[in-house]
Amino acid sequence: MKNPIKLLLSVVVFTFNLSAQAQTKSPKLENSLLWEVSGNGLSKPSYLYGTIHMICSADYFLSEKAKKAFEASEKLVLEINLSDPNEIAEVQKSAMGKEPLSKSLNPEQLAKLDAILKKSTGMTIQQVDAFSLITVISLIAMKTFDCNDLKFYEMEFIESAKKRNLGIIGLETAKFQFKALENAFSNEEIINMLEASDAVETKELVAAYKLENLNTLYQNTTAEKVMNAKAQKIMLEERNINWTKILPEMMKKEPLFVAVGSGHLAGDFGIINLLRKAGYTIKPIMN
Repeated sequence: MKNPIKLLLSVVVFTFNLSAQAQTKSPKLENSLLWEVSGNGLSKPSYLYGTIHMICSADYFLSEKAKKAFEASEKLVLEINLSDPNEIAEVQKSAMGKEPLSKSLNPEQLAKLDAILKKSTGMTIQQVDAFSLITVISLIAMKTFDCNDLKFYEMEFIESAKKRNLGIIGLETAKFQFKALENAFSNEEIINMLEASDAVETKELVAAYKLENLNTLYQNTTAEKVMNAKAQKIMLEERNINWTKILPEMMKKEPLFVAVGSGHLAGDFGIINLLRKAGYTIKPIMN
């Protein structure tokens, strides 16, 4: 793929732009994308920041509070270290299907996907036959933003980190993330979700993000028609638990700026709640 990083980030974001009607009893959080982590033996606070991964340039923003938190941090932590050439190579490798889509999908699925592609991208199934279904997700996800100048939060943070000579760490690998997606959703489920995806719901997602409304962003992510119980466990709960096992030791060493998808922050198994249960003080940084 020509832009492997855009591929990965657009795959990550596709589950955020489908629905906003989740049934959840998770604790309601204040409207803030930025949260301070302190206490429990930390000499300096670290920060959690929820991203939307990608957004049109006209809608892109980074608040002063986020800039100050970034400046106070000594290491950048992302879901995946997208500054690592090995990770980029893995994304490129995963972009190609193990077999053509014309062999891995049945005729009905191929017809559905062809119609979705034509409607959303102007492409046909023949043009993407050699790609993985996850790659096709990325093409469609980017189109739902309805602009040609997407900006990527992770890449902006990476560029800022490089200017300050900050270390960059990934909480998991690209290979792990692609495998999680494969395990979480069947081909049929992915195609059905893509049918429901459109620019209107993406606009609603962006509007919620600009309001820093973590609760709505979490609801988008965990809506029943987006994620069944199996997918939610694989894509959110298990990964959040893994990350909150890794972060404490890292935060003891130095203050971190941890930027992950907004959907990972809220909920019973969200990073905020899990770290609170581990004994940390987590508070929102308001404007």
